[in-house]
Parts: sequence; C-alpha cells; structure tokens
Amino acid sequence: MSGPSPLGNSVADAGMAMVVGLGNPGAKYEQTRHNIGFECLNGLLAKMGSPNLQAKFEGQFTKGRFGQRDVCLVWPLTFMNCSGRCVAQFARFYKIEIRNILVICDDLSLPLGKLRIRKSGSSGGQKGLSDIIQSLGTQDVPRLRIGIDPTPEHWETTDYVLSRFSTAERAIVDDGLSRAVSAVASWLSDGIDVAMNGFNRESPPPKSK
Repeated sequence: MSGPSPLGNSVADAGMAMVVGLGNPGAKYEQTRHNIGFECLNGLLAKMGSPNLQAKFEGQFTKGRFGQRDVCLVWPLTFMNCSGRCVAQFARFYKIEIRNILVICDDLSLPLGKLRIRKSGSSGGQKGLSDIIQSLGTQDVPRLRIGIDPTPEHWETTDYVLSRFSTAERAIVDDGLSRAVSAVASWLSDGIDVAMNGFNRESPPPKSK
C-alpha cells in the first residue's frame, strides 16, 4: 500500500468514500435531465461489476471496491428535493467524513456535458444539493456537476429539467457521462485537487448541427 498523499485524500488514509447520484425515482423520470446523477452512478456501478443493490435509509445502495478504495454508491429515492435525509443517514451509519462524500448532480448553468468539480460552495439553486448541504450542516460537501444547458426561452425550468435529451444531445450527454465516471475514479484514487485539475478544464464536444 502506498504512503499518505500530500493531498490528504489518499487511498491509504481517506477511509470509506460515498458517491451519491441525484435524481427522481420511477420510470417516468428515467433519462431526464434532472436524473443525470443517477445515470452517472449507473456507469460507476457497471465499472464495479454491477454488484447487487440493496434498500436502506430511503434509498438504494451498494458497497464494494473501486480501484483501491472502499466505496458506497447511494441513490436517494426520496425525490430530488429531500435527498439530504437519505444521504445524512448513510453518512452517520457508515461514519463517512464529509470530505469523502461526492454528490453528482445536474447543473443548469453549465453547457451540456461540461463537468465542474468543487470542494464546497452554495447549491447554485440545485434543490437536491441544497437539501444535502442543509442536512449535513455544511457547504463543504464535494460535488461533481454535469451541465444540462440553461433553461430555453419559453420553457418553465421545472418542465425543462424533467424533459429528456434529444438524439443530438444524447451523444454529448453520453460523452459527458463517460468523462464523469473517469472524474469520479480520479477523485477516488488521487483526491479532489487532481480531479479538479484534470476535468474542470475539459470542454464538451460541440453540438451537432
């Protein structure tokens, strides 16, 4: 096993990690913009060999190894706006430090497929992330945002985030999700600073005409 990293978030000293994907439960919400966190978590699950999911604390989860890290993947099933209740229960039960939690969610302020990793900050209006911040009692919650483009003119934001991607958008989203899985892997193995440096500067591919 390697020695402690100067990042303070190494395989050796970090403890169990928890990766939370945000979305809404039920078939009617599958592959909608607001459920991109769930989709990213599904990609991570496949990388882990698709271990069985279990129900707990108003969510579904699985535990396993990702590289050299012990990790718990969590899908809150409370609906987006109440995600914090589920996340806080998992964090307390498994004694997971805040710095070892990564929340994956959609972001209306980012271009489609663009990634943005941050160590802390406000929710930026993302209600699931806002509820998690409130439930954990701190803004110092690492998060990976995946861009879904701003709400178009003549759309209500609620309707837009619950809409599905077009065929052209889907190709960009799938590329973004692939990079997001790689970003989470980087966070788990090398720490958040390395992940930020490696993925925040990447640009999504241009939209198809």
